[in-house]
Amino acid sequence: MGRRYGEDVLAGNWRRRTVIPEVDAETDLVVEDADSGFCGAVVGFESGAVVLEDRHGKRRNFPLRPAAFLLDGRPVTLRRPAPAPVPAARRRTASGSIAVDGVRARVARASRIWVEGVHDAALVERIWGDDLRIEGVVVEPLEGIDDLDAAVREFGPAPHRRLGVLVDHLVPGSKESRIVARVTSPHVLVTGHPYVDVWQAVKPAALGIRAWPVVPPGRPWKEGVCAALGVAEPADMWRHILSRVNTYAEVETPLINAMERLIDFVTEPA
Repeated sequence: MGRRYGEDVLAGNWRRRTVIPEVDAETDLVVEDADSGFCGAVVGFESGAVVLEDRHGKRRNFPLRPAAFLLDGRPVTLRRPAPAPVPAARRRTASGSIAVDGVRARVARASRIWVEGVHDAALVERIWGDDLRIEGVVVEPLEGIDDLDAAVREFGPAPHRRLGVLVDHLVPGSKESRIVARVTSPHVLVTGHPYVDVWQAVKPAALGIRAWPVVPPGRPWKEGVCAALGVAEPADMWRHILSRVNTYAEVETPLINAMERLIDFVTEPA
């Protein structure tokens, strides 16, 4: 009787339960179904069940029940892996370039980009401002190009001091083309777009109109546009135009091409 009841039945680890580890059912993990003995590699999931494929290519589905599988001969609970985090889309600038976060604006280069007026400068800033700040390129308005050759000489272009000029209405036979022809320095690139004014380089669809109004010869173009669209003041029209431009997609391709060429030119190493 003493031997029968002599041991302390409360001694030991009788309260400890076996802990079944949980394992992610990653693709190609080889496990065995504890009930059927089917052994195979994880190839996917269907209707909440794991799909195993054996070495003969046979596939079977098994519910993800607790302790339902053997891994290296030991019971495990398979669980569906958490979905891989989706990488954040790379942010792009208004010009379409990949944005560089955490970079401070570069100290201004000696090189410059000139545009004809404040509206041109504002539009360039709206689209290419981030790129230009990183590159350290300053954009300056000229208030017209009638004295462009004299202004270029005063600027003194050089290999380390390049100059890019964006010109409106740069088409063969125009007054602008004749002015530009007088600039011959290899350290100056003059390019432009075919539109009468930089306003016209904004796509009509961005403004909700079918096309820019046709202005009769002899009438100031901006004045004619405002009259045709029922806008009292050019300043009001310009604010409306600029407010509808957020990326390069709202402006015409010739302007984009011209600006990209100028930026490449003035940032090229001496």
